[in-house]
Amino acid sequence: MTPPALRIRGLAKAFDKPVITGLDLDVPAGQLYALLGPNGAGKTTTLRMVTGLAKPDAGLIEIYGVNTQRQPGAAKAMTAWLPDEPMLYDKLSPAEYLAFVAGLWRIKPAEAAPAAEELLQWLDLWDVRDTRCEGFSRGMKQKVALAGALIHKPRLLILDEPLTGLDAQMARSVKDALRAQVDGGATVIVTTHILEVAERLADRIGIIAHGKMLVEGTMAELREKVGSDESTLEDAFIRLTQAPGTSAE
Repeated sequence: MTPPALRIRGLAKAFDKPVITGLDLDVPAGQLYALLGPNGAGKTTTLRMVTGLAKPDAGLIEIYGVNTQRQPGAAKAMTAWLPDEPMLYDKLSPAEYLAFVAGLWRIKPAEAAPAAEELLQWLDLWDVRDTRCEGFSRGMKQKVALAGALIHKPRLLILDEPLTGLDAQMARSVKDALRAQVDGGATVIVTTHILEVAERLADRIGIIAHGKMLVEGTMAELREKVGSDESTLEDAFIRLTQAPGTSAE
């Protein structure tokens, strides 16, 4: 039996106070999963622990069956993380940046060059491949960062608010790129406050509050939870997160 792309059991993390408190989550392989929640619900903290950028206080995280604590290198090799603010070296061009990232992953130049060209063409960056990133718009930087995240062909791609600040054309380009990754067999997890996008794009949706899973499933299953076949994701989200004891502080 194929393991889920991401399996979380009993995840816990506290800073000054508990942020994640016994979170359980399964993300099936080959799907686009939207992880939603009010501000402060613990979405970004959860994903930072999945990617190894933060250490859990307790709990289990597995990526395609690989324990992230016991085999961090193997888990990270299958994963890519794209934070809400694109992290680039502005003095590098897109082509130079991809060559640099490929080198970090120890991809041979003979393999990295054609992979970079394919990504730059696919994301409409080819014409600016030798232009320094410092003058790019947020949307352009987001696409360069996405190309960098994809250069090692990750099986699990995790993006935190990937559409924030993008105009309609750039947002459409990024959404198409994410859907293409899923169609190609990868798994994508996104957080977003744009609920209409999650409703149209995601195969499954999880809503967390106070660091615990509140409800999870397809859009049809979420509608069933709130007892209305006509509910939008926004309607369901508001009703579920404003129920007594579930709203985030």
